[in-house]
Parts: sequence; C-alpha cells; structure tokens
Amino acid sequence: MSKISGRCMCGAVTVTAMATKPIVRACHCDMCRRQTSSMFMSLATDPGTLQIEGPAKSFRSSEWAERGFCEICGSTLWYGTVADGVRHISAGLFENAAGAKLKLEFFADMVPEGYALAGDHRKMNTEEMTALFGPEDGA
Repeated sequence: MSKISGRCMCGAVTVTAMATKPIVRACHCDMCRRQTSSMFMSLATDPGTLQIEGPAKSFRSSEWAERGFCEICGSTLWYGTVADGVRHISAGLFENAAGAKLKLEFFADMVPEGYALAGDHRKMNTEEMTALFGPEDGA
C-alpha cells in the first residue's frame, strides 16, 4: 500500500489516504461540469483510509450526493454518495494526481464538443450509468 497526501489550494484542508491501485476517473455529468467548469476527476483510494482535516464543508447537491469544498479557498474536495458515506476525492488535490492513470469516464456521451480525453480507457454513457446507479424500481 502507498500512502498519499494532498491539500486544497490554500493548504487549509489536507487529505491523506492509502492507494493500493490509484486510478483516475472523470465525470462529465451536468452537475460535475457546473461545479468544476469542465469535469470532476477523482482518485480511487482504499476504502476506509481517507482522512480529511481542516475547514471542509459539504453541499447536498441531490437526493443521493454531496460535494465537498474548502470553506476558505473553495477548492473542490470530493463527490460523495449519501447512502453509503463514500467520498470520491478530487484528483487535483494530489501532486501529479498521485501518479495515477485515467481509467474511466462517466457520462462520456455528455462531453462538450470542445474537448475530449485522450487514451485507451473505459467510457460509460448515460444509459450505462443509469443502469448501474439508477433506482432499481425504475422510478
């Protein structure tokens, strides 16, 4: 296991975690693009190892999700799922994204016409995301 450390832009919030197999994921959904002005890129960390210290705040962005930010500088810290409390930490908090490679894009069919991510990695569209994370009863 490898311990990784990162921080927000002003340094008031620090994060540490273990990352056995760090990968980067990019989300192109409307909310992520609205929050970051492009896409939200998260770094996979080992479950239960993420520690966040400092003036971190969260905003409940939907029924199922919250988004974390530094109360002082506004840096994006995480996307979190409310039901299970999992936080997907922002890759930008870590030097060189902790050396992780891009492995997955969410909502790849929602990428604006002006950019595209290079490389050979999995790209999931809205239909695939809805099947994976949508309500089981179809509502």
